[in-house]
Amino acid sequence: MLLLVRTVTYAALFIGLVFLYIPARLLSWSGVVRPAAIEVPQVVGIISSVIGTTIALWCIFTFAFIGRGTPAPFDPPQRLVTQGPYRFARNPMYIGAILVLAGAALFYQSLLLLAFCSLFFAATHFFVVWYEEPTLRRIFGSGYEAYCRQVRRWWPSK
Repeated sequence: MLLLVRTVTYAALFIGLVFLYIPARLLSWSGVVRPAAIEVPQVVGIISSVIGTTIALWCIFTFAFIGRGTPAPFDPPQRLVTQGPYRFARNPMYIGAILVLAGAALFYQSLLLLAFCSLFFAATHFFVVWYEEPTLRRIFGSGYEAYCRQVRRWWPSK
């Protein structure tokens, strides 16, 4: 039960900051307001955000129930997670986040949000390459190496 509370707490803080607070500040700062009408870009943005949110939540609960840990780097899963969405890509949680941010950029037709999404992807990529992957190699060894050979980092493999 404590694991689930920690998982939900960390996820809520991350989601609140990256998906809500920062985009809201950027939109406010740039003067972008909610579109008066829901048209094709808004519908596509909503669909992208819903898909991204679904993927991210699936990842979060996969970490908790299969990995016995949380998405937070300071409270990681105890087991290598290769099931659920991790069967298709090594970083589906970040892919979900990028889909949410890209969806918001499309919904608001905001180049500033698109730039934030791009910056988030770049930062995430460097974090994955320089911290996460070396750490996972050290902790899980040959199991992680085999997983890397079977599943791509960003683009779904299967």
